[in-house]
Amino acid sequence: MTKFDNLLMKYPRSPRAVYGKAVALDKRAEAEKSNQLLEQAIDQYLKVLDLPDVPKSLLVKAGKICADKQTFRGWGFKATKTLQRLLEVYPDDVELWNALGVKYLMIHRNDEARSAFEQSLAKDPEDGFAKVHYGFIVKSVDHKYEDAIPYLREGINTNASGVIDGRFFFHLGDALHRTGKPDEALEVYESGAQHGVFMSKWQRSLYNVDGLTARPWWTHQQTGQAKFLKMLEDNWQTIRDEGLAQMDPKSGSFVLEDEDLRESGDWKQFTLYVQGRKNHKNCAKAPKTCAIVDQFPDVAKCRRGQVKFSVMHPGVHVWPHCGPTNCRLRSHIGLVVPDGIRIRVVNETRGWSEGKAFVFDDSFEHEVWHEGDAYRLVLISDMWHPGLTSHHKQTLPAI
Repeated sequence: MTKFDNLLMKYPRSPRAVYGKAVALDKRAEAEKSNQLLEQAIDQYLKVLDLPDVPKSLLVKAGKICADKQTFRGWGFKATKTLQRLLEVYPDDVELWNALGVKYLMIHRNDEARSAFEQSLAKDPEDGFAKVHYGFIVKSVDHKYEDAIPYLREGINTNASGVIDGRFFFHLGDALHRTGKPDEALEVYESGAQHGVFMSKWQRSLYNVDGLTARPWWTHQQTGQAKFLKMLEDNWQTIRDEGLAQMDPKSGSFVLEDEDLRESGDWKQFTLYVQGRKNHKNCAKAPKTCAIVDQFPDVAKCRRGQVKFSVMHPGVHVWPHCGPTNCRLRSHIGLVVPDGIRIRVVNETRGWSEGKAFVFDDSFEHEVWHEGDAYRLVLISDMWHPGLTSHHKQTLPAI
């Protein structure tokens, strides 16, 4: 740091000296985990943008790093302003437009992100990075699946930096499924597996631990949680009654599932635990159920899962999908089970039975149909995968 301070005393408008001090502050901030030093580094990077006659390579480098550091600091909107400053100088730089689009997506400014990627494609219609991101917006924000498919497919096929990403293979395959092309979707998923972004065409979770046993369906004994599952089965009527008590349309606590997984129908949930944290307000409404869960840390403290009642009404079709991680297993216990409802996991389809629990790995593709004439109520409980170590359970980030 002293070296750069001395240089700046002699050459206060030297771009490389100003940039060098920013990098030095940045490294100290990281080493000391100091937000104060990080903010000083950001200010120093911004000074590079204020200097005259800065070479383009240095100006763009400083601006991009600054925007990344602003994002890390939680200043996403400021990051977009930094990139806009660069674009005022270099309005035809496609990489800068792409970077701006990503920053807007990160702060959920989807319309601005769309405009940024449109600028990229206007300047370079074959830019793969812009295509996959634009296709993502058309698919996930506009829900225009047919329109999204060519952008996602063509973008992936460029093999450009940043396009071989599980999210884009997922959205392309999902769009194909939703437009009646399941065979093409599986081809996309197979390609994703060959590129290493999925574990297989059927197991497509994105947040994984290597080396865990992978099978679609699990027996109670295989989970290591047979005692928990038996306790659920032994107390299923009590659990059922606590779930039913929350189903009143006016006083109940069920809310709509909001993951955009339904093609049709009414599907709601009442959550008791999420990301290893107990919802005390909701557990007060289902105290006996939560008293059971609390006895089993691999369920109650599963930071990559949930425990929730799930009610599904007639007419629901849940699109084929995969959970986010291979680090958990998912149990269902049937509480109210009419005829005409089934779940497919990979190539095996099963039904529910009242008072009986089954377990599957929801990182594998699964799909649900309710073709009955009454609602289905189950308790869903996620548990840590038995192959995880104690260290994994303590350190894996929540999902």
